[in-house]
Amino acid sequence: MKTYLLPRREAYLPLVAGYASHPHNRRTLYNALIIVFSIGLNLFFVVSYYNRPQPPPPLRQNPLDHYQGLNTFPLVNQDTLSKSLSSRTFNPEEHAVVTTLYTDAFAPAVATLGHSLRKANTSARLILLYLPEKVSPSALCVATSSGFVAQPVARIPPPNNGEGAHPHFLDQFTKLTLWKLDQQGIKSLVYLDADTLVRRNFDELFTFPFNFGAVPDVYLDDNGFILGFNAGVLFLRPSTTVFNQMVSQIATADFPHLEAEQSFLNHYFGAEAVRLPYAYNGNLAIKQRAPEMWNRTAHERRIVHFTLAKPFLMGDYERVPWYELEERVVEVAGYEDGAYKEETMWWGEMFKEMKHTYAKQLHKCFRHSSSRFSASSTS
Repeated sequence: MKTYLLPRREAYLPLVAGYASHPHNRRTLYNALIIVFSIGLNLFFVVSYYNRPQPPPPLRQNPLDHYQGLNTFPLVNQDTLSKSLSSRTFNPEEHAVVTTLYTDAFAPAVATLGHSLRKANTSARLILLYLPEKVSPSALCVATSSGFVAQPVARIPPPNNGEGAHPHFLDQFTKLTLWKLDQQGIKSLVYLDADTLVRRNFDELFTFPFNFGAVPDVYLDDNGFILGFNAGVLFLRPSTTVFNQMVSQIATADFPHLEAEQSFLNHYFGAEAVRLPYAYNGNLAIKQRAPEMWNRTAHERRIVHFTLAKPFLMGDYERVPWYELEERVVEVAGYEDGAYKEETMWWGEMFKEMKHTYAKQLHKCFRHSSSRFSASSTS
């Protein structure tokens, strides 16, 4: 019989334990773990670096982005203007400032705009074009309290039932009705969006010899200052013939629909429009894009356009109750770390002044109304 000798129990250890028990082998294992950890950590940082949010590319620059204020001459030649306004051929009744109202939400803005026009001593008629099916009697009463004369107009629908247009611009083709005002003896007019505020008289525009003029637009993206114009402030000479032609071409003209009537007008008048100075459309986008230009041209600014901050609206173009408007102004003044505080407070002060000046008229607007406007805050 063969005898099998078994190894002593204490001599048996698992392979790995035996490997690690040797000092040299243990150091090798630790070094391998450190290398693996280091590689993993480096891979993590490399992947994180390339997956990090990338900063936007630098905006394309043009001279207005580096405005230096080199030109110190006045915007308007006063001698020529005085002769034109004093001429026997200048009749204030033949000129108008026109705005529009398609929703109750803008009624306080229209009233405030009207008061700012009166303070600027414009010589022109004040006309408000409104959609009777969309504007309540109380809102219309408020909008006309400071001097605008209301005229109902028919809505001009957007092409393709508004497909591709911004939802807030679906009524804006109604603006083309401006060209029919020649039927009321108006020879020239300045159109102002309701979200504008007049800071200084601009009657010189009524002596303008051209048929159409507007201020070049400005964007915060790479488009920047462009040749195309903003339709929030327009100078035009009404013509029913032009109106009929424009309306007949809306459905077939080849233009991007997103910006609605502004895009259409840029295509219709693009080659003929005279570009007005930025003083006539102080778009808040200018302040954001080129603050130096905004500050240095402030003394000539006639009109401020509240494109980026609307003190009289809340949320998605929602109406602010009358009694909450002053509180809303303070709230909007804090937007963007107060970037538009000064201009927003201008509007707020003009609104409060308007309420006081036309308190009796405003009280009548609320007396028999169930509107969300409050009669308790008209004084």
